[in-house]
Amino acid sequence: MKVFKFGGASVNSAEAVRNMVSIVRQEPTTPLLVVVSAMGKTTNLLEKLVPGVVSPNERTTHLSQLSNYHQQIIDELFPHGCSELHNAINGMLQRIAHLSSAVPTSYNYDYDQIVSYGELLSTTIIAAYMKELGINAVWVDVRKLIYTDSTYREGRVEWKQTSDNVQSKLLPLMHNNIVITQGFIAGTADGSTTTLGREGSDYSASILSFCLGAESMTIWKDVAGFLNADPKFFSNTVKIDHLPYNEAIELAYYGASVIHPKTVKPIQNKSINLYIKSFVDPSMPGSTIGNFDSISPQTPLYIFKRNQILISILPKDFSFIAEDNLQTIFAALAHIGIRVNLMQNSALSFSLCIDNNEVLINQLQEILGDHYHLRYNTDLELITIRYYTANVIQQIVGNRQVLLQQRSRITAQLVVSDTMSIAL
Repeated sequence: MKVFKFGGASVNSAEAVRNMVSIVRQEPTTPLLVVVSAMGKTTNLLEKLVPGVVSPNERTTHLSQLSNYHQQIIDELFPHGCSELHNAINGMLQRIAHLSSAVPTSYNYDYDQIVSYGELLSTTIIAAYMKELGINAVWVDVRKLIYTDSTYREGRVEWKQTSDNVQSKLLPLMHNNIVITQGFIAGTADGSTTTLGREGSDYSASILSFCLGAESMTIWKDVAGFLNADPKFFSNTVKIDHLPYNEAIELAYYGASVIHPKTVKPIQNKSINLYIKSFVDPSMPGSTIGNFDSISPQTPLYIFKRNQILISILPKDFSFIAEDNLQTIFAALAHIGIRVNLMQNSALSFSLCIDNNEVLINQLQEILGDHYHLRYNTDLELITIRYYTANVIQQIVGNRQVLLQQRSRITAQLVVSDTMSIAL
């Protein structure tokens, strides 16, 4: 039994869907579980449809874009039409429009109810296409399998109930079938929809791999494997052939785009190998994350996070940043659901580097503004370098201003002005 995970880039067009299905058909091992993300940049579009984010006119435009994008893919995959699929997709689009026009309640809750439809749309289309080709494909709603608590946008998995669900509801469907389900989304025991964190489809596949005791898990990407840097920034990347579990966990925590931060631990607990392979050329060997002593080959590893904001928080009464202040700040961050990418405190201020999300930052200002000054810099980049040297740091940073930096024996992190790309 194997688990495949396909991200948005691998299903962003009708041609891409055909390629994805071709890869699945060539896999000799059954049963096979296929976890799929939203198509292309659908999640980005759905984020704009959360109530209160954009104006009514903009909302109408985005709804049309969403509908036209998916309809074009359907028209190309089903040139003779498919009334059952047409009705299912239209029903989802109408539901999205209804949710988007509702009065805003809690941003995190509203976010999950709308953004989750990206994966429901993609998997519904793909499952219908596979059936059209005569493939034994079964569509499963992952919200009935993966249960979380009600921490919206960062659902915490209820492992016992999830494992029971997988054994009782999923396993019986997998005999000689290819099962298609969604990444990123989950559900609560009372029927609400949650999500597992941005880019959380990898984590979904990992959860299901753990609960199934899968032979292996494969993430299909548009790159040759786990690279030492994002090829959008580097002209000469190095493919890592073997990567230890713990190293992969560290890199994911720092923001490596190849895997979600929570992905590795569940499969490590059952010694399940994780393969990173290219959907562009499936014949390439890719990379393996498993029980290895060290990375191979040895090389510096680079992670870049753009669109960052650096916030400095200072008490208005000029008191020191002590434990009580930190407790208040962290409580606010947890309540809002802000993930801190880098933090540092001094005697009088606490600084944190986070993704620039205007809605969440405004909420932080509302909670802390009565007692704290919040000062910030925008248009920043967070650079993380594993196995760094002084020369490597100088080469990457160049003459850009460094606003904040931290170094350990292995890892250097620097917050810099986002004004250049790197080509080595």
